[in-house]
Amino acid sequence: MMEHGLLSRRRLLTHGACAAVGLWGRRAFALGAECSAVVKTGLGTLVGECGQGVRVFRGVPFAAPPVGDLRFRAPAKALAWTGERDATRFGASAPQPREQGVTHSEDCLYLNLWAPQGKGPFPVYVWIHGGGFTGGHAFEPVYDGTMLAQQGVICITVGYRLGVLGFLDVEPMLGREYAGSANNGLRDLMAALSWVQAHVADFGGDPGRVTVGGESAGAKLTDILMGIPAARPLFSQMISESGGAERVWPHAVAQSIGSGFAEKWRASSGLTDRDLLTASSDLLLVAQEKMIAEWPQHFPLRPEIDGTLVPRLPIQAIDAGSCKGKRLLIGTNRDESALFVGPHPGHDASAAELGNMPQKEFVGIYAQYKRLYPEMTDDQLRIRALTAEEYWIPSVRVADAHVKAGGKAWMYRLDFAEARGRLANFAYHSLDVGLVWDKPHPGIGNDADESALAVTMQSAWASFIRGGAPVAAGLPEWPEYETGNRKTMILDVHSGVVDHPQKAELALWDGKL
Repeated sequence: MMEHGLLSRRRLLTHGACAAVGLWGRRAFALGAECSAVVKTGLGTLVGECGQGVRVFRGVPFAAPPVGDLRFRAPAKALAWTGERDATRFGASAPQPREQGVTHSEDCLYLNLWAPQGKGPFPVYVWIHGGGFTGGHAFEPVYDGTMLAQQGVICITVGYRLGVLGFLDVEPMLGREYAGSANNGLRDLMAALSWVQAHVADFGGDPGRVTVGGESAGAKLTDILMGIPAARPLFSQMISESGGAERVWPHAVAQSIGSGFAEKWRASSGLTDRDLLTASSDLLLVAQEKMIAEWPQHFPLRPEIDGTLVPRLPIQAIDAGSCKGKRLLIGTNRDESALFVGPHPGHDASAAELGNMPQKEFVGIYAQYKRLYPEMTDDQLRIRALTAEEYWIPSVRVADAHVKAGGKAWMYRLDFAEARGRLANFAYHSLDVGLVWDKPHPGIGNDADESALAVTMQSAWASFIRGGAPVAAGLPEWPEYETGNRKTMILDVHSGVVDHPQKAELALWDGKL
């Protein structure tokens, strides 16, 4: 599942690309041109598919299968093959709670690539899916790169290890040779980016113009990559949708979580710690779910500061200039947490809802929200404060640090909201995904407005990926973000730029996170 069961919601998004692309007025390549979907790479020949002026390659291995002796290990290089490899089907998704119709396997390190026709060189967009570090897929219907490719962008979606296989420090159970295993999901993403550097030119891509980006956990992983020295050469710019660079544990906490998982593992499986190396992934997931349910803070499975790959808190590295000279498009949705805790939630905000700080620290800030927003209901206050803690403040911190260190940034806030249903009038978490990928979902009462905003947002994102400012027809000029004025594009039916949005609320968080 995505964060807090988001995946089931996303399945409501429209499936597939627009059949009449020319109607959108943004097509970059003639659909009738001759297309070849056979590409020779340094690892072997791939045979994909052509359609709508785009070449598509699915299930491309970017690392060796992390199975057998490679379980809980850093990813190994992809293996070469002889002959032609079928690249018309998606690879399996990483092990996670089962979903009907979705294949899961530990053999999950595959990417999918949509490329324009022609030789290029084309800019590249590498997309990291969300899912709270425990769920999600690189092949969700909404992540169809056809329309981005039709705008001159090579679009790549990547899979990576999830849950205990990608974000658990198993050193307490298996010994020092497995130190830093909580960062294996990050290493998978870096392996995919390394594959891009080595092979994307074979598809017409420009390895010097690689944008890495994602939403939710994918955005957090993007922001964390910004603070990893070894990742710096692998991309030139970033897109962060509902992210933040704080979602890592100190080494000692990561080890305590590893020990906590060990207790659940022994109790649920009746096996030993060494059996972790050979037991089925289903058994690991049983222990994982029990540990997550009882852990006192949300998202216990996350990367760690291991002193090697992640030498310090990523936000500190960004502040020190780890991505100086790179460009960043970053933002959040106004009412992110409405998807999880309201309106009319089944429970109150608690430690289980906090991703970045202990409840006792949050309580003091939350108490001030009623004073700041006396007109809001309790549900609205809870949504506002939790949105700030989980997404908005961490994203502001990344933007501030990046600009302070000499990087360039453009900030947005999505205010567009559904017109009816449980989430009416809320710009909730993940609403941006269908808009950016130009897959608006019907039936919410303002379909024409949402479709128009989807065209605008994908055009702006594509413009940024191609190396320009995020511009689009009908969108006002989008100025760069500066800490002095924090100019932010408010994306809505009628979009516009504001200075210092939520300035008084931001002051509540001074010195926090």
